[in-house]
Amino acid sequence: MPQSQHAYVLDVMAEDHPGIVASVSQAVESLGGNIDSCSQTVLGGYFTLIMIVSLPEHIPPNELAERVRTAEGANRPYQVLVHPWKPHAGSAVPEPTDRFVITAFGQDQPGIVRRFSQYLASKDINIVDLYGHREAEEFVLIGQVEVPKRWDIRMMQADLEDLGRDLGFTVKLQHENVFVATNQLRFARSA
Repeated sequence: MPQSQHAYVLDVMAEDHPGIVASVSQAVESLGGNIDSCSQTVLGGYFTLIMIVSLPEHIPPNELAERVRTAEGANRPYQVLVHPWKPHAGSAVPEPTDRFVITAFGQDQPGIVRRFSQYLASKDINIVDLYGHREAEEFVLIGQVEVPKRWDIRMMQADLEDLGRDLGFTVKLQHENVFVATNQLRFARSA
């Protein structure tokens, strides 16, 4: 939740190189602002960053975008979009959900992301984080999703396994806590 009424969603894309986060965060700080939350990734040599920032006073979005583009250390062009932050426009009482992680891997082919995302959308399941990567002929898809508690998880797992079989994919659905615990154990053993 933003710390002030003057909050913005800041979206930055650029060719990847060291120093982008430092440059963007310096621009926010120079305006007296604070970063309330952020997420960043590099994909195929392109850097993307999304932030929610709070500022002590209103600044037009195009001016904030220009300050980020011309920030100290911004020696290469950044694409910057800025929107005023608005509270989530969802229902007054959100439906209770649990977080799960879906992992799927198999032979790369067109339509993988579409098929999985269409299934999830048909069940009112929100994708909150998604990662897909092709290595040679294999494709890996990992999604963190919010599943409404009204759904039977065993039936959903069966549906996802059927969808996976249609695509020639191995699919697993795990509660987020189980996924984190089992992967932490794997990392601890390999260290």
